[in-house]
Amino acid sequence: MPSSSNHHILSGLTNNLEDSDNEETQEWLESFEDLIETQGTARAQYIMRALLQHAGTRSVGVPMVTTTDYVNTIPVDQEPGFPGDEEIERRYRAINRWNAAVMVHRAQRPEIGVGGHISSYAGVATLYEVGLNHFFRGPEHPGGGDQVFWQGHSSPGNYARAYLEGRLSEEELDGFRQEKTKAPHGLPSYPHPRNMPDFWQFPTVSMGIGPMNAIYQAQFNRYLHNRGIKDTSEQRVWAFLGDGEMDEPESRGLLQLAANDKLDNLTFVVNCNLQRLDGPVRGNGKIVQELEAFFRGAGWNVIKVLWGREWDQLLAKDEDGELVRIMNETLDGDYQTYKAESGGFIRDHFFGRSPRTKELVADMTDDEIWELKRGAHDYHKVYAAYRAAVAHEGQPTVILAQGVKGYGLGSHFEARNATHQMKKLTLEDLKNFRDHLRIPVTDEQIEDDLYNAPYYHPGPDSPEIKYLLERRKELGGFLPDRPHAQREIALPGAAAYASAKKGSGKQMAATTMAFVRILKDLLRDKESIVPDEARTFGMDSFFPTAKIYNPNGQNYLSVDRELMLAYKESPQGQILHAGINEAGSTAAFTAAGTSYATHGEPMVPVYIFYSMFGFQRTGDSFWAAADQMTRGFIIGATAGRTTLTGEGLQHADGHSPILASTNPAVVHYDPAYGYEIAHIVERGLEQMYGTGDEDHDVMYYLTVYNEPYQQPAEPEGVDVEGILKGIYLLAPAQKEGPRTQLLASGVAVPWALEAQRLLAEDWGVSADVWSVTSWVNLRRDGVAAEQQAFLNPGEGSRTPYVTQQLAGATGPVVAVSDFSSELPDMIRQFVPNEFASLGADGFGFSDTRAGARRHFKIDSHSIVVRALEMLAKRGEVDWRAPGEAIEKYRLNDVTAGTSGNAGGDA
Repeated sequence: MPSSSNHHILSGLTNNLEDSDNEETQEWLESFEDLIETQGTARAQYIMRALLQHAGTRSVGVPMVTTTDYVNTIPVDQEPGFPGDEEIERRYRAINRWNAAVMVHRAQRPEIGVGGHISSYAGVATLYEVGLNHFFRGPEHPGGGDQVFWQGHSSPGNYARAYLEGRLSEEELDGFRQEKTKAPHGLPSYPHPRNMPDFWQFPTVSMGIGPMNAIYQAQFNRYLHNRGIKDTSEQRVWAFLGDGEMDEPESRGLLQLAANDKLDNLTFVVNCNLQRLDGPVRGNGKIVQELEAFFRGAGWNVIKVLWGREWDQLLAKDEDGELVRIMNETLDGDYQTYKAESGGFIRDHFFGRSPRTKELVADMTDDEIWELKRGAHDYHKVYAAYRAAVAHEGQPTVILAQGVKGYGLGSHFEARNATHQMKKLTLEDLKNFRDHLRIPVTDEQIEDDLYNAPYYHPGPDSPEIKYLLERRKELGGFLPDRPHAQREIALPGAAAYASAKKGSGKQMAATTMAFVRILKDLLRDKESIVPDEARTFGMDSFFPTAKIYNPNGQNYLSVDRELMLAYKESPQGQILHAGINEAGSTAAFTAAGTSYATHGEPMVPVYIFYSMFGFQRTGDSFWAAADQMTRGFIIGATAGRTTLTGEGLQHADGHSPILASTNPAVVHYDPAYGYEIAHIVERGLEQMYGTGDEDHDVMYYLTVYNEPYQQPAEPEGVDVEGILKGIYLLAPAQKEGPRTQLLASGVAVPWALEAQRLLAEDWGVSADVWSVTSWVNLRRDGVAAEQQAFLNPGEGSRTPYVTQQLAGATGPVVAVSDFSSELPDMIRQFVPNEFASLGADGFGFSDTRAGARRHFKIDSHSIVVRALEMLAKRGEVDWRAPGEAIEKYRLNDVTAGTSGNAGGDA
């Protein structure tokens, strides 16, 4: 009997109900059995559904069936015939498994020891091969290629197959996890498109990001189709996931989108080996049943593939349902143990639970019981599941395939808790594995050098290789593969940026509004992704014209339909509105920003978000986006620790640029004015899709603010190079006197200009004001210059750009922004002047802008005092001046601050 804590894993349809007439119940059950016997399961399925539907109309309460019995979803009589050559496919599947294991084993030789994972691919090989032989379409297929998100830890299997296909050499297999020391023949550990750009498409080894991105890739495919950009009707997205991986919030948290959008072009294949990295996923429960209930509840079609064909006869004999009862009640921890033991152990501890089930296997040997496969290792069952998934309409499908981690690797590996961490095989393991797979490698070849067991390739003219290549040719080419063909993109002309360069005249405007003005012109032929709160960023004007993408259209009467800026949804909508969902928005951004590779259709996604909820919340996703070589604009709106008034600690962003600076693919700017934004956006588009010899695979990250202030027109002869490289002289000093340099970025530039005036009028100090558009760019340039000098001693070293710009700029430097002091501190080592940074260090809080800036000592008066202190130390102003300034400006009184305007949407 199941434990009381385990009842939730069963369907519970008759729980808490009394059977008032057991004899009549048996008659109904016998009648249903006769229906199955005479007309098959398909007819029985329809009758059951019709009865359930009718029961609802008569108010007969029937609970939702969230879990079904622990058996295969597809009945035997509904399984299609297997179309392939079983023996040939078995042979080269075995070769793949051997080569994958040997590759990892050879990389673990003592003088290298770089590791790898042997067991993951061993358990997933059948799931991969059935797809590669019969379902997964390559990039050259007339209907377009499928997008396959491979399991990260199973990458040795992908490399092993590419070796048989002639795409990788033995030398490259021996370069596994040795990307630099074996260059140019090194292979990355996992699917890393940036490190292997001709091979991998999607980075998946950061658990949870694969399923999330797969959902949004499927949505984006439909988006392209519905907008008439590309016919993607025949393309599918497949995602291979682990049952342990499904504990990640990202793995489950976005399932509703796939159901709501009816993404029947999406299939999840969950490799349910019942193990995570260190032990069972649900030792005291049943992860398959849990996932079945979860996916059903989210609106997915669920197909369970639990048992291989050897079980069919036993289940057919199970007339009283005793075997199914034991299958239902057996815990995952026990199922794992069975595959780590023996056939005799399974006879005693599984079938021996009931006299009737023990009798079912009485005429079977222990070896025959051991050979009862799990469904994930039976290509008939897997083929039937894939076929059903492809044919299913109106819902995404998840296939829950039960397998064994380390399948076929022997007793030291199969289903062991430590199998994920095991990197090498013993001599006995190698020989047993060879025998199990029937690989023509001799004992002498293995014994000669334990860490040099040979790879096996049957030769290009062998039946196996000819068959393998023919299957891929028919399906449209090799996978994984990252095509590079893309159409050219016409970059916007000067007119798209003209309005931003004119400034705001007598009106005040936030930099967010300056960017939105540019986007309004660009949006005519580009893409945009926003989370919820688009109105906050002033984008509601886009709703009636660009429209919000919804594959179902707008089937309700909009509450604001009479307004000029009415909310408008459409299957042809241009704006992807992800809701309150930063993780999903980043996934959508990634799908659109890699369309140039996945579809040959260049797209420029613009993802606008509450600044605090960008790199802090979805930094891992942006790292994966960098790996996938995503291109696009990331707009951290309502930026700054003091600019977003009233919102408080968890909304006050003082550190996102610092987090972003750690991502090499992210180019960060903190612009102060609309004309700066115009040049930055123009340069970004040119770098991403221009023809210059440079890194095109970048994401431009702009922090923009919601504080309104006067936007000046672009100065005549403005230093455009300085804007793009990170610093230019905005306002030279207009007064003679002791000299100081004020460096500011973003919303802090107006405070620096005010400090320039105060220093001149109150203290006779001459200050130059520099707009620092990118502290991060300046640091990267400086580090690169240092590295060049380090590796080329005796040669003339290049001077960092910021050092060049400040050459001749005398006096101490005061650097300020609305972020933590770590941001301006990035350039400290490259500035020869005495240097001080002011930053909004610590937690944010709710208050006025002026009060918050006074608290953090980053406002105009604080800049003045800090400059006076440095000048006094040098003896260039009276030593009493700093103290007098503190008293004059009431610097320690938070109510005395004046830097900042009210207004601007929060």
